[in-house]
Amino acid sequence: MAVYRRNFFAVGLSWASSLLSRSSSSRSYSRGLAVLPTLLRNNWKTLSVTGALCAVPFIQKPGNLSNEDRVWRASSLITDSAKTYLSQTTLVLLDSISNYVKAMKRLVTLQKHYVDSIDRLSSVDEDKIWQLILRNRQEVIDRRKDCKKFESCWKTAINLAELAAKAAFNAGADQASVTTKDSVQLAKSQVEEFQQIMLITETQLKDSEAGESGRL
Repeated sequence: MAVYRRNFFAVGLSWASSLLSRSSSSRSYSRGLAVLPTLLRNNWKTLSVTGALCAVPFIQKPGNLSNEDRVWRASSLITDSAKTYLSQTTLVLLDSISNYVKAMKRLVTLQKHYVDSIDRLSSVDEDKIWQLILRNRQEVIDRRKDCKKFESCWKTAINLAELAAKAAFNAGADQASVTTKDSVQLAKSQVEEFQQIMLITETQLKDSEAGESGRL
């Protein structure tokens, strides 16, 4: 047990030293992370804690666990990590879709206002609204790119979770397998719901752009 404590303490010191050496380079990342919702930041912290704990059970004296127990425990840890990664990427994807939808709705409102008011606008006011439209169009483009990027991460998380569930089932960790599958289904249903809203809003945006072109 003393050897175990010394090994664990050494790992902790090494991890702390590495963290301190990277603290200055991570400041810019922390500032970027601060703009995310608190819920997302908390989930990132959860992943860090989970990742640290995952290494601990493997520091065992030989003979403490049977081979079957080792595989069972490892598969359970894999499902825990996979579910954490899936929950994070799902939250980030839903947040990016929400921002994309909001940006599209603002653009739809601006374009409709522009079309409805074009005959009454002075050249100065028309130019102001047009500049707003151009800025919002760029924001929509940027938000769409974010959605594509985070959707790719989310799909990877889905695949990892499904593989982890299969590994847990094969190892006899039935409960871990079931809960992981449930997490996958929940994530898919949540993303599907948001994607439906996104598709509807994209159609509205196309209609407003078509109306703008026809009016002008």
